[in-house]
Amino acid sequence: MDFLRPASWEEALAAKAAHPTAVPIAGGTDVMVEINFDHRRPEYLLDLNRIGELGDWEVGEESVRLGASVPYSAIMDNLRGELPGLALASHTVASPQIRNRGGVGGNLGTASPAGDAHPALLAAGAEVEAESVRGSRLIPIDAFYTGVKRNALAPDELIRAVHIKKADGPQQYSKVGTRNAMVIAVCAFGLALHPDTRTVRTGIGSAAPTPVRAKAAEEFLNAALEEGGFWDNGKIITPSVAKQFAELCSGACNPIDDVRGTASYRRHAVGIMARRTLTWTWESYRGTAAATEGVA
Repeated sequence: MDFLRPASWEEALAAKAAHPTAVPIAGGTDVMVEINFDHRRPEYLLDLNRIGELGDWEVGEESVRLGASVPYSAIMDNLRGELPGLALASHTVASPQIRNRGGVGGNLGTASPAGDAHPALLAAGAEVEAESVRGSRLIPIDAFYTGVKRNALAPDELIRAVHIKKADGPQQYSKVGTRNAMVIAVCAFGLALHPDTRTVRTGIGSAAPTPVRAKAAEEFLNAALEEGGFWDNGKIITPSVAKQFAELCSGACNPIDDVRGTASYRRHAVGIMARRTLTWTWESYRGTAAATEGVA
């Protein structure tokens, strides 16, 4: 195994072009586990730790540009207001040591359906900034996951950053595991309210071959909120609407039985998380709307 250690982003792109099979490593929290257990033995490792810009982030007017190597702990400490769903997801990642090393770029590169960041990225509506010596492009998060641990990157591309829309409404994240910490998700669920567009987005993890959105559930809820005037009147969402939303979220799953949980349990748990996160986010929205009206 050869170890490539570029000193700049340009050198990294050149190395990836020369060695398309090279496996990038930054935090190493996924790659090193696979190597240690001899599940993977790449010909080349491409160390990105000398490229400082990958650990930077920029807060723009409408979105946050998050460097691929920004650690989860930095998201928790600095971007809770702009990216609340991703900050909540970051809290559930492994241990403090892992949260200080691992980042969203690694989650995306590995593309495991159990990756903690994926549901939050899907719910927020993110884009992945991929680059090669041929140029750069933005890949919508909905088009990024192509199969089990497979993504839309070309062999010569690297993830430079993730562009995530700043929250314009409440966001929530929920995860089920076999214990409270240091655990791979049995299943996970992210939800984001987007009052500016009067839409709701979801993200489901570890309950299908890839991270997915519950699009039928979103369409149902968007229509129910609009028809009932909920965005304007701030009323409590009726139990029947919440129940139907939860059932549709469960229906969006295509899980398997494994050592962490059964397929039926995963479907059930996703429905429970969907109903709860909808309740939490809508109560937060109602509180914010009431406070705004009170000030006005």
